[in-house]
Amino acid sequence: MFLTGLWLIVTLELRQRVRGVSWYVLLGVFMLLVGIVTFLLWLATSAWLSGGGGVFSTIIFFVLLLGTLVSPALSGNAVNGDREAGTLATTQVTLISTGQLVLGKFLAAWITALAFLAAALPFLIFAVVLGEVSLATIAVSVLVLAAELGVIAAVGVGLSGILTRPLFSIVLTYLVVAALSLGTLIAFALLGTATQQQATSVNYYVVSSTFDEATGRQSDIVCSTAETTTFDVARFDYYWWILAANPYVVVADAAPGTFNDDGYPTDLFGQIAVGVRSAQAPPELFTESNGCEEAAQSSFNDGRYTDGSFSDGGMYSGQTYGTGPTSQEIYDGAVPSWFIGLTMHLLLGAGALTWAWRRTRTPALHLSAGSRIA
Repeated sequence: MFLTGLWLIVTLELRQRVRGVSWYVLLGVFMLLVGIVTFLLWLATSAWLSGGGGVFSTIIFFVLLLGTLVSPALSGNAVNGDREAGTLATTQVTLISTGQLVLGKFLAAWITALAFLAAALPFLIFAVVLGEVSLATIAVSVLVLAAELGVIAAVGVGLSGILTRPLFSIVLTYLVVAALSLGTLIAFALLGTATQQQATSVNYYVVSSTFDEATGRQSDIVCSTAETTTFDVARFDYYWWILAANPYVVVADAAPGTFNDDGYPTDLFGQIAVGVRSAQAPPELFTESNGCEEAAQSSFNDGRYTDGSFSDGGMYSGQTYGTGPTSQEIYDGAVPSWFIGLTMHLLLGAGALTWAWRRTRTPALHLSAGSRIA
């Protein structure tokens, strides 16, 4: 009985949405935009040679972007729009329960958002045909994208049941989406920059030395005194969890990372995931560089160091430079954050729907001033 009433609300909502020509025009414009972006990416990234990993990940993000722009407008007036039109009370006096009403409108809004994902499937398939896209990346990214679209639909329907004015609920839904998409980036940057800690760097360098051309070594090295420098460093590692709440980060971090032979990510998912996971590492607060010891232990002849490597033809300074960890090593050494953000989003959507159910259930003990009953 519950599922029957739930499906009735879903079908009624969907029929109202697709009844007009505007819905099909909107889908057509969406497909045109995705097609243009796919074609430009195909040309700009030489995808016919390097594979479609970059094209696929960018299309997924583009669908998420357009979904966050369209879904609030379609779901933000689902409940209070019927109340303003005087049709909500007519539905509530039937055998349809408040739970069926709210969940039915949510499912209809989610299915509507998923229609945009379905419209982008031809272009996603095109990216897959180009190669370099694993089945795990395809499955995980599409499923997480579908879940994020459902969260946006839940927030929109929830706010439409909580607030009485459709325009206000639509605007507030856009503000919630903006807070998750842009607000998390701004908060992370501002908090990380504002929270600073003093770091110390100690350096020793060669003042003078005698170079033996026969052995290629330096001798009689006169070393400088310790040169200590202090400076402030931002502590972004304290606030990496804020980025976990960003829907784009959730999709990127959830997709399995793919890297080339040099340890560099091959798609946009990996680039974003590496950037976010690198924020978890705390900065080095004390560093020491002893150029004198390095100069005494190193030698070169005709541009060849004792370890068999070649110099670049420039003046040797007695210092060596490390390459640091690769992107893949940073990715593998950090904690995945996508499940934290997805849990936040699911709780947000469930909380909005629960609050909407409490505000919409009948008989109502209290009504806001100006609320229309029938």
